[in-house]
Amino acid sequence: MPQTSENHSQDNEIAARRAALATLARARRDELESMIERLSPLPAASELRPAEVGLVMLRGRTGGDGAPFNLGEATVSRAAIRLEGGATGFGYRLGRDVAAARRGAVIDALWQDPARREAVEAALAPVRARLVAEAGTVRAETAATKVDFFTLVRGED
Repeated sequence: MPQTSENHSQDNEIAARRAALATLARARRDELESMIERLSPLPAASELRPAEVGLVMLRGRTGGDGAPFNLGEATVSRAAIRLEGGATGFGYRLGRDVAAARRGAVIDALWQDPARREAVEAALAPVRARLVAEAGTVRAETAATKVDFFTLVRGED
């Protein structure tokens, strides 16, 4: 069945929200606080579920494509809120910082409001830039340790 332009735009919106949630999950606490200040005034938010800390199982694969195995557990904080206008936001992050998870949930709910989405994306831009820079640094450090193996042919044979 061919994909309609409506389905395509919905897929793009889902991908954009996933990217925003991924950025929020990796944002530092001070960055989240700065975003909240930048996006103020905020509508009233009520908790759908109290913010909480729990464990998730981390799965791995040998060689990246082998059989999956349980690697271990990680502590995760999560929050779910509903803004006064009806938008629902979710926040997840590694660690025990439920306040940061709640801030992420508020920003996620604001992202869903088409009138505020551009402002939220602008607030996310510095975090994305930091993450890209950090990834570049890791790639450069990894490349510096690369070893090229080659075979030396001895002259006696």
